[in-house]
Amino acid sequence: MTLPTSEQVRQYIADGLDCERVEVQGDGQHFEALIVCAAFAGKRPVARHQMVYAALGDRMRAEIHALSMRTLTPQEFEAGN
Repeated sequence: MTLPTSEQVRQYIADGLDCERVEVQGDGQHFEALIVCAAFAGKRPVARHQMVYAALGDRMRAEIHALSMRTLTPQEFEAGN
């Protein structure tokens, strides 16, 4: 199995969520993501993470070993959160 690249993980998220910004860094197994999405408005962090996991689908179990993420609304991002 080939390990996914940061760009592939970024694209998986972007394909599944209509985001204003997606940045992903990682080493093929462990990734860190900054995800800015208007759809996160009014949702708690756990619900935001579930939305990202849903966008990734089976890839989260099969390809991506670990993903830490900051999930922000555009307003939170602009405010520097």
